[in-house]
Order: sequence, then structure tokens, then C-alpha cells
Amino acid sequence: MASSFFFLRLVVTLVLIISPVALGIIEPDRLGGSIKAQQLADRVVRLPGQPPVKFRQYAGYVTVDESHGKALFYWFFEAVEKPKEKPLVLWLNGGPGCSSIGYGEAEELGPFLTQKEANLLFLESPVGVGFSYTNTSADIKALGDSVTAKDSYTFLLNWFERFPHYKSHDFFLAGESYAGHYVPQLAERIFDANKNASKKNYIKFKGFIIGNALLDDATDQKGMIDYAWDHAVISDRVYNDIKKTCNFSQSPVSDACDTNLNKYFDVYDLIDMYSLYAPSCVNGTSTKRQMRRIEGIAPQAFAKYAGWHKRPAGYDPCLSSYSTVYFNRPDVQKALHANVTKIPYPWTHCSDNITFWNDAPASTLPIIKKLVQGGLRIWVYSGDTDGRIPVTSTRLSLNKLNLKIKEEWTPWYTHKEVGGWTIIYDGLTFVTIRGAGHQVPTFKPRQALELISHYLANERLPVAPF
Repeated sequence: MASSFFFLRLVVTLVLIISPVALGIIEPDRLGGSIKAQQLADRVVRLPGQPPVKFRQYAGYVTVDESHGKALFYWFFEAVEKPKEKPLVLWLNGGPGCSSIGYGEAEELGPFLTQKEANLLFLESPVGVGFSYTNTSADIKALGDSVTAKDSYTFLLNWFERFPHYKSHDFFLAGESYAGHYVPQLAERIFDANKNASKKNYIKFKGFIIGNALLDDATDQKGMIDYAWDHAVISDRVYNDIKKTCNFSQSPVSDACDTNLNKYFDVYDLIDMYSLYAPSCVNGTSTKRQMRRIEGIAPQAFAKYAGWHKRPAGYDPCLSSYSTVYFNRPDVQKALHANVTKIPYPWTHCSDNITFWNDAPASTLPIIKKLVQGGLRIWVYSGDTDGRIPVTSTRLSLNKLNLKIKEEWTPWYTHKEVGGWTIIYDGLTFVTIRGAGHQVPTFKPRQALELISHYLANERLPVAPF
């Protein structure tokens, strides 16, 4: 029953709206024979049970290191309307080690969202995540922020060779959570490489948008505690004890801090850290997997606690269980040209094979400041019911940039309702989404549509009801 329900939801919210399949529509005639053949090989003609729709989708592998047998899995959707006129957006989920297919593609960017605004590309990165793989086992032990950015950049260069007609489109990065590391670091790599890139390798990169993003260890962790106290999640005693014993600018934390942080994380065994007011999955279909810990990830002080490694659940708290069943179906994998090497473990939302992370800077704020000065279009957004990387953390982090304020704290609207608040800095816009959890598009699709459409159009959000 669970898998049937998930499939119905997948078809309604994913395939009918954002899965572009156009039966009988061929690739552009101007493409060369080998390129056209590669695209046709990646065409997803129909997912199991999917009704016909009028637009195209592609999925498959792009090799990023032939000598190691390293390949990343992607799923690409052309815009529903006028794809030739729409920008290209690469969406990344975080973890590290979590799938942009499982979360972003299947459970977040649903009805009437970015597909009306952009051509949308999802990537499972780094290797070891989802269907992405390497034939060199040592690659898994070498993973970290730097390798992830390097391989993602190589993926983009090679993907544009397969889809050269998208090189003329404006290109943007987007993502959430640990993508607060992934996106700025990949953005910096593109930004720097473009300065000396040949015409073949130049990417028409315009900027990035990141949500509920891990940005700075010290302020992210302080903000989590402040937010939990302010939202009546922890007691005055626990809050004051943490403030007295914990210094989040240092790692490791003291034994006293460790004891008090365990009390803090215990509360999130009772409610969903990713959305304080959402229900928990209680229908018996949820598979309780042991949470894997990854050594070396940011933030260092929190990484040792099991509570930090909990998975997001989403608006339907059981949805991840359904998608796990769906993406492990052989007929689904065949339709997506996935798992062609017969990976010896099941597809999961977050990889159990990644247990060590070699590098994770304590802050990505210096990169963001560099890219602000470089003139990129940068927006940061935050669902305000997320306890994992709460709005409090993001505000504290952005304050450290010391950017000049151009427009003070202002409400923005979706029709007649306040969608959230926004503050415009010199070179960066910050937006809150009222009532949204960690995965903003899942909880507030209408507001998320307003957000992405105005970002891509480089327009301010509505400041009055309409």
C-alpha cells in the first residue's frame, strides 16, 4: 500500500508537473550525430505507470574520472513551457552524502514549482551517493568538500558537451542544507575557472540561491540552541547550562558541554528537528535505519551527536519510505538508466558507505563574500520552522559578512498573505518563508514558486498584497 501511495504521489507531484517526457519529440536537428545519440540514450521515455506528458526528461551517467571508473548520476527535466527561453538550474542536496534525487527531485520540487521557471538538473554527488559510483574503492575514503566541488565541476563541463544547446542559457546553482558548503564552493570553482576558460569550457554562470544552509560553524550551532529555547523546545535550565559550558568556536567541546548537548538533542527524539510543528510517521511504514555518523564533517562540535545525523521527513513524514521502495524497483532503475553496474547495496536517501569526510571548512562566509564582490546574484532563504539549520543561525551568520543594508526588514506577500520577510543587503538578499521547515518547497510550494521566480527574474518579492 505504501509503495502504491508513493507512486500516485510521485506521478501527481513529480511526473505530471516536473517530469518532462515528450513522446515523439526528437532532439534538436542541429546537434551532431554522436551527441544526438548520447541524448537519445539518456531519454526517459516513460516511468513505470506514468501517463504521457508533453515535455522531455533525461537521466543517466556522466563520467568524471575515466581512470577510476567514477561516474555521477543525473536526472534532467526541460521546462514545461518554452525551455529554449528558460535558464538552467542545478539543484544540490547536502548531507553530506544525501541524494538530490531522493529529496530535491522526488519530495520537494513538486507541483507548479521550478519547472515553470527553469530547466532543472539534479545531481547525485559525490560518488557513493544514490546511483553515483566509482570502481575505485579508495575514492570513497578520499571524499570531502574539495573532491565534491572538483567532480561536480567536471560533471558540468562533460554534461554541457552532451547538451551543448544549453550552454547559451543563463546558469544558476541552488540547494539546501549542506549545500551551504557544496554550492558556494562549486560557485567559486566556476567563477574562478571562467576567468581563463576557453569558449568550450565557459559556463554562463549568473549566481546561486541556497536555503536553510550550513554556513558557519560557530553561528550555526549557537543559532540552533537560541532557536530551540526561543521556540520552547528546551528548558531554561538546559539553555543556560549550554550557554555556560559550550564554546562553539572551539572543537572538541568540553565534557560538561557534551552532557548538556545530549539533553538538547534528546528533545528531537520526540519531535521533528526539520519542522517543529510537523507530525511524525506513525503508520508503521517508516523504516528506522541506524543513523550513520561521518567523521570530519561540519560543524565539528555537533557532528559527534546522533541527533545531528537524523534525516528530514518532509510534509508527509512517511514519504521517504515510499520513495525508497520506488527507486529500488528494477523497472524504475531500468527506465532511468540507473544502477547499470549493479551497485552491491540498495539505493538510499543518504549513503551508509560514506563514513569519513576529509575536509569541511568551518565557514563558507569568506567564499560568499568573495562572490558577492564578484557581482554574482546571491540569495539566501530560510524556512522559519526548521530547527536543524534555523533562521536564527542564518541571520547570525549573514551578520558576520558586515554587508551594507540597502532595504531593511520588510514583509513580502503571496497573494493576500505574508509569505515571510526579506532584507536586501548590498550584493545579497535574505528571505524568510513563513511556516516552512528545512525543505521549503515541500512545506510551502506556492511561496517557494514566488521565491524562485523572482530570484531568476532578478526582481524583488512583492511588498504588498496582490
